[in-house]
Amino acid sequence: MRLRPRVLVDVSRTDLSTTVLGLPVSLPVGIAPSAMHGLAHPDGEAATARAVAGAGSLMGLSTMSWRPLEEVAGAAAGRLWFQLYLYRDRELSRDLVVRAEAAGARALVLTVDAPRLGRREPILRRPLHLPPGVTLPNVGARRPGTEHLSELAHFDSLLDTSLSWRDLDWLAGATRLPIVLKGILTAEDAALAVAHGAHVWVSNHGGRQLDTAVSALEALPEIADAVAGEREIYLDGGVTRGTDVLKALALGARAVFLGRAAFWGLALAGEAGVRHTLELLREELHLAMALCGKTRLDDLGPDLLRLPADWPAGRGQ
Repeated sequence: MRLRPRVLVDVSRTDLSTTVLGLPVSLPVGIAPSAMHGLAHPDGEAATARAVAGAGSLMGLSTMSWRPLEEVAGAAAGRLWFQLYLYRDRELSRDLVVRAEAAGARALVLTVDAPRLGRREPILRRPLHLPPGVTLPNVGARRPGTEHLSELAHFDSLLDTSLSWRDLDWLAGATRLPIVLKGILTAEDAALAVAHGAHVWVSNHGGRQLDTAVSALEALPEIADAVAGEREIYLDGGVTRGTDVLKALALGARAVFLGRAAFWGLALAGEAGVRHTLELLREELHLAMALCGKTRLDDLGPDLLRLPADWPAGRGQ
């Protein structure tokens, strides 16, 4: 995918501000929900949340976080979405929804591309075991007979593999919060999400769920056409440069989210490292917009891009 820059445009000022589900953000880059930030830094998700609050951004908190939901929500200062899975035991899921609402989460992110965990061979070779005494405070307690399971195997045992669109209706009836479906990769599912009142998060789960699945960016044009502005669209997957952000926004995303890149910053320098990661992308996006002759996010559209010839038509192409 190539950029088609315009020239002789006054770009003395570029504005990255927008809103995400009505929340003003100073840049369209947030932190995606990812598990166990405490493996990267002792402050874990609390450090990530403080960085997000300082940057005027937004954080998605994983169910499998190292720190309790309530602590991270306080650190995020009102800039938190909570990611969840639906468990076989709906009361466990309902309890998480109640906790998220009470903590001030602004939306629920339901992961829909993991009815079962994909074949993650590095973890199969070296199963994940948390240090003694460390638990995941947002995951349901272990049932008798599961003590021998690794943390991921225990979590997998809780998941509802029969999840369907009817269950989305159950979740909508259990919360007053907006619902975002994370893991959409086709126009068909995007249209169903809209029909059920949900927003759309385009993601292939970091490429770890299904080999040869399309990338999020490749799926975005057809999804943007299917959604047709009726709901907001977000994207994660492979975002490491300001030009990556620019391309996703031009194809119809409202905002993008970082997974690995934020984790790298956290591992390097905790809160300051995550903040530095966000500021690097802020600077790069300002520059990329200026060099493309664009001054506002609303100016971005598919005319800015030349898509590969083998990509499906969509988004005005």
